[in-house]
Amino acid sequence: MNRLKITMTKKQETMKKHLFKTRLLSFAALCGIALTFASCAKEDVAQNTTGTEGDNDKNLTTFVAGDEAKTRTSLDYNSSDFYWEAGDYIYVKDDNGDLKKSTNAPTSKVASFNYKVPGKFGASASYKVYYLGKNSSGNSVTISTNQTQTAPDNTEHFGTAGDYGTATATGSVGGKVFSFQLEHHPAYLVFQPYTSNTILQSCKLTKVEVTSDNDIAETYTVNTSTGALTGSAGSKQIVLTTSGSSSNPNGFPLTNNSASVTTNGAYMVIKPGTHTLRVRYWVKYVAAGTWGVIREGTITKIYPSTAYASNTYYDMTADLNVKDYDGDHYYMWDAQQQYWYGHEWWSANKDQPVLNDYSNGNYAQNSTDPRYYNTSFPGRYISNPAIHSCKDLPNVNEMTWYAAKGDPRWDADELWITMGHLYQGGMWFKKKANISGFNPNTAEDGTDWRTNVNVRSWSVSQTLPDAADAGNYFYLPALGYYTSDSGQLSEVGNYGSYWSSSAFTLTSNAAYHLLFYSGRVVVSTLSRNLGLRAEALQ
Repeated sequence: MNRLKITMTKKQETMKKHLFKTRLLSFAALCGIALTFASCAKEDVAQNTTGTEGDNDKNLTTFVAGDEAKTRTSLDYNSSDFYWEAGDYIYVKDDNGDLKKSTNAPTSKVASFNYKVPGKFGASASYKVYYLGKNSSGNSVTISTNQTQTAPDNTEHFGTAGDYGTATATGSVGGKVFSFQLEHHPAYLVFQPYTSNTILQSCKLTKVEVTSDNDIAETYTVNTSTGALTGSAGSKQIVLTTSGSSSNPNGFPLTNNSASVTTNGAYMVIKPGTHTLRVRYWVKYVAAGTWGVIREGTITKIYPSTAYASNTYYDMTADLNVKDYDGDHYYMWDAQQQYWYGHEWWSANKDQPVLNDYSNGNYAQNSTDPRYYNTSFPGRYISNPAIHSCKDLPNVNEMTWYAAKGDPRWDADELWITMGHLYQGGMWFKKKANISGFNPNTAEDGTDWRTNVNVRSWSVSQTLPDAADAGNYFYLPALGYYTSDSGQLSEVGNYGSYWSSSAFTLTSNAAYHLLFYSGRVVVSTLSRNLGLRAEALQ
């Protein structure tokens, strides 16, 4: 059989779209019966069916699904051909305006099939055909919010995921054989993640979560008068599960360092339209590391507003590389050198603890060590800004704006790496350019915290920023801290603790910092000899 090839147009760096081309079949009425037998003689026409066979039943009309690209319901990625799958029934609107379900369906994957349909089909030379997927009630179809794929580069789930199509079957008035070409109506996303990160190559792809600024899932009902499909009850999110099957219990491999549809190609059926998409690739670390944790989390990609056309599939290639945060940005407040200078985890000494609850004594013990905190104290209620490692950090007033007006949103799932280990947990904040009223000279309450005594906390959202708004936020990981009495690493993945440039005005051994965790964000004081992150914020 000749396979119809696709054309491919560059959409953007990580996305290509593939258009399904079609040649309409023209089956003349006079050769209808001959066509029926010729089709059955083809190698790829199924003889096994489910339901009533009925070739000799006068009350059954034959509707022939031909052998060109648009006539099938599962996709061959390389050729763009669709195939009929086991359990694919069709519905045809008869002379009385009733939707009649075919009495038979394929029992295996086939390129062409002869459907038998009850009802009255003698008054017209053409009839409306509907493919409504495998879960249809007979007059509706739903693009599902929960889709499941059991093996890479496999589209057998399309029928249950919400694939649907329509066609006009043609023949002759009073004839018993009609032919049709199915026109698929959804759009299709083909996810092809890859990575060169050795930690991630030990992971599996467990699911793909897609969120749009518009509906991408939908329920459609057939209007039996007009034949139109009317949409309702939409959703902005679809989750495609790729784990849990007997062949891929933990998910699809991530062993490839370039896009490979055969390795982990994952297909999603979506409602066509213009969408800004946030795609969260859920990956699971299945080889437990030193800490003994099998970790599952997300790697997020944002795709800009794009028109996703019906009957078109889009390559969604993605380099899954997580942010690697170094261990060199922990400082005592405004120290001249970082907390583990000369004892870094990557150095010959390797004294720096890299896992929660591990400790080492080779940290600064007194002010003669340049790793020790800035001991400056000009007096009470006098501003005391940093002059060394913390001088370019936000001051305490600015920290309050991030906490109170920066719309903090906890993200328990996004993955990142620090000091050779995989973690998750962090907070999204609005960038200061997107915070109305942001002012370094006064806190969000109108006072100057640099010369006053203030401590406050705020609640946080558990919802991620919208995909279309994601560019207005920045992410801070929960990188924990080193304790003041033992050099112990604590709360990585649970707490984020970041120094400000402002010392506390009442004592010589405290400074302001920004603290956050899953439920709150806090601006308060801590002892200067703790090892917190010193990071400039956006």
